[in-house]
Amino acid sequence: MSKTITRRSFLKGMALTAALVTAGCAPQRDTQNGPVSPKEVDKWCKGVCRYCGTGCGVYAGVKNGKIVAVKGDPDNPVNRGRLCIKGMTLPKILEAPDRVTKPLIKENGKFREASWDEALDLMTSKFKEAIEQYGPDSVGFYGSGQTFAEETYTVQKIFRAGIGTNNIDGNPRTCMASAVAGMIATYGEDEPSGTYEDIEDCDNFFMIGSNMAEAHPVLFARLVAHKRKNPNMKIVVADVRETKSMEIADYKILFKPSMDLTLLNSMAYVILQDGLQDDHFIENHVNFMQGKEKIDLEKYKAFLAPYAPELAAEKCGVPAETIRELTHVLYGKDVKTMSVWCMGFNQRISGVFVNNLIHNLHLLTGKICKPGSTPFSLTGQPSACGSVRETGGLSHILPAHRFVAKEKDRNELAEIWGIDPSRMPSKPGYHTIAMFEAACTGKLKCLWVMTTNPGQSLPNADHYREGMEKTFLVVSEAYHPTRTSELADIVLPSAMWMEKEGIFGNGERRTQHLEAAATPPGEAKPDFWQILEFAKRMGFEDLAPFKTPEDAWKEYQKCQKGTAMMLASYDHLKKAHGVLWPVKGENEEETRIRYARPWDTNVKEDAVDGIEFYGKPDGRAVIWARPQVFPKEMPDAEYPICITTGRMLEHWHTGTMTFNVPELKRIAPEMVVDMNAEDAARLGIQDGDLVNIISRRATCKMKAAINGRSKPQPGVVYVSFHDPNMDRMINRVMLDSFDPGSKQPDYKASAVRIEKA
Repeated sequence: MSKTITRRSFLKGMALTAALVTAGCAPQRDTQNGPVSPKEVDKWCKGVCRYCGTGCGVYAGVKNGKIVAVKGDPDNPVNRGRLCIKGMTLPKILEAPDRVTKPLIKENGKFREASWDEALDLMTSKFKEAIEQYGPDSVGFYGSGQTFAEETYTVQKIFRAGIGTNNIDGNPRTCMASAVAGMIATYGEDEPSGTYEDIEDCDNFFMIGSNMAEAHPVLFARLVAHKRKNPNMKIVVADVRETKSMEIADYKILFKPSMDLTLLNSMAYVILQDGLQDDHFIENHVNFMQGKEKIDLEKYKAFLAPYAPELAAEKCGVPAETIRELTHVLYGKDVKTMSVWCMGFNQRISGVFVNNLIHNLHLLTGKICKPGSTPFSLTGQPSACGSVRETGGLSHILPAHRFVAKEKDRNELAEIWGIDPSRMPSKPGYHTIAMFEAACTGKLKCLWVMTTNPGQSLPNADHYREGMEKTFLVVSEAYHPTRTSELADIVLPSAMWMEKEGIFGNGERRTQHLEAAATPPGEAKPDFWQILEFAKRMGFEDLAPFKTPEDAWKEYQKCQKGTAMMLASYDHLKKAHGVLWPVKGENEEETRIRYARPWDTNVKEDAVDGIEFYGKPDGRAVIWARPQVFPKEMPDAEYPICITTGRMLEHWHTGTMTFNVPELKRIAPEMVVDMNAEDAARLGIQDGDLVNIISRRATCKMKAAINGRSKPQPGVVYVSFHDPNMDRMINRVMLDSFDPGSKQPDYKASAVRIEKA
């Protein structure tokens, strides 16, 4: 081996180690952490991290009824004992000074403490009054991918079969709806076919619309470890800005904002032009569709003609020769490729389309239904899949991947629930943006918000905050004040994380049980208890005859029978370190890969190649001809810069938890706007200067970071959305346009101008 190669290998290894530290995950470390030594705890209780959708297993150390330490679960296949910097500081979110410990009622603009009976009686009287005067669609529930599955299952049942409204939605609408709609359009079924294990099985890796290093650091650590063991593997990272994830990339691709549809269509063109496609797979397992029309391969090729690399290069900002090279690296013959994406795809008015396009690349080349080859949608919240997508927590879906609009699906549930099907409305309710717009217009009289913070997280936030002040707002929350609880009429104090028992479902179809390890502070109660009390007072106790979360789970399992998503039993989940659904057999064996035998027994035994996309009537997946779609708001002379938003390593979502952790707040005390150096020089802005970010909706003021944590390309700025300070609450600036198919808002492309403050 030459000295040059040795030096290059050494430098690459150093870069990989640095990348691990960047992600808050050193190569292997003792992740025990808390205010006391782990040796002093009374017991360790098994659970799951409270933050992102990775689903890292943890053990919580308990002393005197409080969680005082945490360590990674070495037997959990997700993280194998590793935790990121947020997970390592989990105990500190429970002892925060702004925990709500008693119910609060607002009178004359000020909150006063109240008893649970007084707060719940007032809440239910307002709901009953609205329903009587204005009908069942005058009330609604807005939930979260952070609740437990039993909670969402129970509350959606009460609203649909009790109150008689489908006005139940949740914040996964703002993060995962386009991924859901994309998978259903392509496969007829929601949720990924592969798992995290494909990271270690793949030859090459494509990351686009995701910054794993900061948003999914433990998965990023697994990728880094795989790269170290397999230095010849190629990692391609594509984004509109240079991110920390690019530190390990062999190819760093910057494309123009929202032009990734053109890039992916161009890659599909190269696949077919250069003969990289799998003809056998296409012939036996794929259909082609354009709009509502079924087309053939030749018509699909004709659709792709305008996306030839030489024509696409200038439009998307990626050189033609690079497009060709990337396509061969990632989707060439005899190579196993995993493609991952997250909010960079989903939070767009073209979110469904761009999701379809990444699936297209795998279907054209047959890189699916086998270890190491899979398209994989990453998940943002700890149980967006398990507690919303699976339980029926959105306005158009029902438990176990059923649909509100399908009479057969409603009838099946009505039989399980023992009710007349006519009690369940057939029209989907308000999706997220429609729900909060209905609050603005006065159509929604009462709204219950649980475990989420839409007063900060919604785009065009000022507008919807006004609506929340108009409606009778009940907020179940662990912290106060938040940007939502401050607008509430009633605040119900909630137990959180492992102060209660329940189920999370992570991004790889892994269902996991969390023990109730600690005593909640003051009079805080689990959300499940609150839901049961609401049902009792509303007269729907017959719909929720549950005493424990396990009771609700057992009924929920009846909803899964006969579907393709059978989950494990409570007994099994208590013992296991997570179980991948669908489970099969008496031993509840998990399923590594969907749609393919021998793993997935939902596939017919005589299926060609042992592959069947059984969500579709003919068992074939769909390759969609999807055109380039442009954002609703493009930069112009008055607002010449595109702003995009996202996450950072140290904080999470609206910061209610992480800003309560001193170590995390000390590292990142406030959000900044990442700017390109050329833009900053042109505007006379230096690093650290205070600037105004001005859109057609609002103005935010924050410090500029030049060549900071991320480096946007010219004409683009980036801000993390975690900061609750009104000056820096960036969602006030963002446009509230949404994908017409998924109804998911676009947080990735609004037009602004930047001025020195």
